[in-house]
Amino acid sequence: MYKLMVSDLDETLLRDDGTISDANVAAIKAASKLGVKFVPNTGRGFASVQALLKILGTYDEPDQYVISYNGGAVVENKNNEVILTNQLPYEHAKQIFDLMYAHPEVGIHVYTLHTLYLYHPRKDDLDYLASRGVEYKIMNDDDFSIFKPKHIMKVIFMNPDIDVRHAIAEPIYEQVKDFADMTYSSNQYAEYNAKGVNKGTATMALAKKLGLNADQVIAFGDNSNDLPMLHAVGMPVSVANGIPAVKDVAKLVTTADYEDGVAEAIHKLILDK
Repeated sequence: MYKLMVSDLDETLLRDDGTISDANVAAIKAASKLGVKFVPNTGRGFASVQALLKILGTYDEPDQYVISYNGGAVVENKNNEVILTNQLPYEHAKQIFDLMYAHPEVGIHVYTLHTLYLYHPRKDDLDYLASRGVEYKIMNDDDFSIFKPKHIMKVIFMNPDIDVRHAIAEPIYEQVKDFADMTYSSNQYAEYNAKGVNKGTATMALAKKLGLNADQVIAFGDNSNDLPMLHAVGMPVSVANGIPAVKDVAKLVTTADYEDGVAEAIHKLILDK
């Protein structure tokens, strides 16, 4: 019945340190042998996912895919060919950046199609990115005009304090909601994509390309930026550490967390049927 699995990475498929359990790897590979395609669906850029693809056996393979930037890009793994982009217009991205810039307590990320730029990075943010193998460039000043010729995928900020995040993110969203959507991720980020761009729309665009309908798709998630894909698919799954809103949407909530919750669900839905 199921032909496609899409999964958030951090805190869903991957452990706190960014590694993947043997159980998750084995279950994904076993389902793949049965013809069920596995696609990472992440807020990160696709370049940072390459090491994981090697572990899963889909690195540089044709007809295998990654959804990145919260749906901002869909990439075929062979030669990292970009097959779909949903970028944030420069003027909108600059307005979001300028609103974040007024808050020195946050670190700002600007994601272009191929590069992550950091402005005023926090040490805890740099440590987290290092654990995920994410490469980046540091912005030496606040000259946003460097992004005029680039494809901007999203603009986000980082602060680990939930009260600080909400106090900054919500007023910004009120000012940009006509052209941007906002989600939270990894218990430290507030993310802004172009309006209507999310993990769900990208999932269904890929499903359509593959000739599949929603009932043939499983999605795994844990946080608010996963909600659009969980709403979009026929079988939404929350790992045990999912936030309450994710668990409310899920048709299956695993007893295991990111350690092997994905493996648990794959066994229940595919391998042990």
